[in-house]
Amino acid sequence: MSIPTIAVVGRPNVGKSSIFNCLVARKIAIVHDQPGVTRDRLSAPLRNAEYEAFVVDTGGIGSVVDDGFSAQVAAEADIAIAAADLILFVCDCREHLTPVDRDIAVRLHRSRVPVLLVLNKADTPKQELALGEFAGMGFTQYVFTSAAHNRGLDHLLELINVHLGKLGADQARASNDVTIRDGVPGAFDDSAIRMAVVGRPNAGKSSLINAILCDRRTIVSEVAGTTRDAVDVPYTRGGKGYVLIDTAGMRPRSKRETSVEVFSAMRTERAITRSDVCLLVIDCAAGITHQDRRIAAGIAEEKKPCIVVLNKFDLFCPGAPLKARREEVRCMVQEQLFFLENPPLAIASAKEGSGLGSIFSAIEKLQQACKRILGTGELNRILQRAMLTNPPPVMRANGRSLKLYYATVALDEKYMRLPVPTYVLFVNDKRLLTDNYAQYLRSTIRNRNGVSGVPIVLSPRSRVRSSS
Repeated sequence: MSIPTIAVVGRPNVGKSSIFNCLVARKIAIVHDQPGVTRDRLSAPLRNAEYEAFVVDTGGIGSVVDDGFSAQVAAEADIAIAAADLILFVCDCREHLTPVDRDIAVRLHRSRVPVLLVLNKADTPKQELALGEFAGMGFTQYVFTSAAHNRGLDHLLELINVHLGKLGADQARASNDVTIRDGVPGAFDDSAIRMAVVGRPNAGKSSLINAILCDRRTIVSEVAGTTRDAVDVPYTRGGKGYVLIDTAGMRPRSKRETSVEVFSAMRTERAITRSDVCLLVIDCAAGITHQDRRIAAGIAEEKKPCIVVLNKFDLFCPGAPLKARREEVRCMVQEQLFFLENPPLAIASAKEGSGLGSIFSAIEKLQQACKRILGTGELNRILQRAMLTNPPPVMRANGRSLKLYYATVALDEKYMRLPVPTYVLFVNDKRLLTDNYAQYLRSTIRNRNGVSGVPIVLSPRSRVRSSS
């Protein structure tokens, strides 16, 4: 049977995201006192339970926030409720029952899905005396919790296990540890390729994911900064598993106005780190901006394979011939994102749903490229020949130049879905390897190996220990 879904719902700022983080044993959702922080549906596997299940966090139902997303947040919550097998209705037991709480209760009774009332923020036993007015909503099962002080969470998990048992959920493994590498939520398949969809605000990241999924999975708006959490969405295409990580648009540090926006940017940076490949979404109608280049530089610094997705291509010089338009955007990327070392391009329009297949074709090519690893003997011959053809510069300060004794290839087993090899160079003094000469060696390896889009990582090791 399919894995059950547990939806966490409630009005804004009652602690839904805190409960969600406790159940999935990960700090995935942003927790903040500001109402309306969570907007999209977040999903992750339930942890430390007897049964397998997905937990879905939702935006606050009935929120009246000043950014115009109230109706969309409620719609996202409705979608989660409709797909749920169990609902955790979270209320703040320190406050009186509100009209919004009552409206949500009526909506949940109509859903005919089992509901467990979670009375959160019960930091002390005294606050558990507030059951009376909440009991009037008509839910027979309830539990007092304090996510902040770790109270009542074991009892909550026990009640969840009882419900999942009634649903006939699959028994979890003895270790009760769903295979999740590097803290990646949202997928039970550890072989799934993690794709971080990154870019500046309003470049079309969420629209692109929705177009791929053929589902209104993430909130889309013309207002910059709609997505705040890094949303992980499992996806299967052609029998292969993927995890699409929708991230918050990254604005320059000087323009991040709130702590929520700072946390969102941090989540985006972490999404890049834990991904296998980055999809850098560019609004090609607006051109490549300074912030696009900053984000691309961050991807290069993390040494991640990158696919440049040129979104909104339907708006790019619409009156010009198609071939000329394609050539123009290719030249734009080569000139302004040259430090990404010839990344694969995917020319797409999320609005029209065109060019999406080229993204996955590029990933297939990256996978094949990652498998083309030079043998030790061939690598040493290539590098020695390159150094004879173009000798390394002699340093004026000490009259010395770089000498290569031996080279080999190392692979990090943690990233075997899309392995980026590290070329270890044993040299006389790694300080003698200049940036320009390192780029020359990387280009030599790339030209010989025919690898496009995969970073060439050099790791020089000194025979004589350097002072740096």
